[in-house]
Amino acid sequence: MATTTKFKQVTVGGRKYALVPLATLRRLTAATAGAAVPLPPLPPADAGGNRPAVAFARASIARRIIQRRTAASLSQIELARRAGIRPETLNRIEKAKVTADTATLTKIDAALTAAGAAN
Repeated sequence: MATTTKFKQVTVGGRKYALVPLATLRRLTAATAGAAVPLPPLPPADAGGNRPAVAFARASIARRIIQRRTAASLSQIELARRAGIRPETLNRIEKAKVTADTATLTKIDAALTAAGAAN
């Protein structure tokens, strides 16, 4: 026999939300906890085996951040909060769309180190 869980709805700032018991939330999110996060591809090499430096650096940095973030079981939002940067910024860095400045990378590294992610 299937059980149905009822959720309370609330409206905050014109947006509707469902309040769920914490145990239910944990059960629902546990199913996706082990899901693999796709890594951005490295740029292809030319005939001489060379790769574009900036694109290669962006992808390499993005891949390492993703690996460390997932090892620490952090979401992008949580890592961004701990690093004191916007989630949108972290998302663009992890997609290898932008080149992060040294200050931003230092904040991300410090947050990952504090979370126990291996260097």
